Amino acid sequence: MDKISIKITNKKLNLQDCYDFVDDPSCGGIVTFIGTVRNSTKNKTVNLLDFSAYEPMAIKEMEKIAEKALKKFSVFKIAIHHAIGELQIGDIPVIIAVSSAHRKAAFDACEYAIDTLKETVPIWKKEHFDDGEVWVNSHP
Repeated sequence: MDKISIKITNKKLNLQDCYDFVDDPSCGGIVTFIGTVRNSTKNKTVNLLDFSAYEPMAIKEMEKIAEKALKKFSVFKIAIHHAIGELQIGDIPVIIAVSSAHRKAAFDACEYAIDTLKETVPIWKKEHFDDGEVWVNSHP
């Protein structure tokens, strides 16, 4: 049985898909993280975000994160989905869902997954403002 769902897509992400993947009667907790595009950063109005990825490596890195989360936190299943392309205010660029027998493991694994993704996965974001644009790179 597959315990990991990894996706990079230019289509709209679906929370229900992630939830359905991790849901299991053996699990007492499901934790989700949903990243959304906000309308400002550093007191500047954001018009949209544009996400790019080096997809083959990004998928491998996301798989590594998921595999480590399964082992380190004893979780049952994990889904990590990320959108690429132009996203508008309120759109969802990332969803992480984790299930486990007990809530603490799911919370810890979910936090580990988003923090590590932002540090190690080659996905980049460009913020678009009224007066220009800027790449936001905190990782490779």
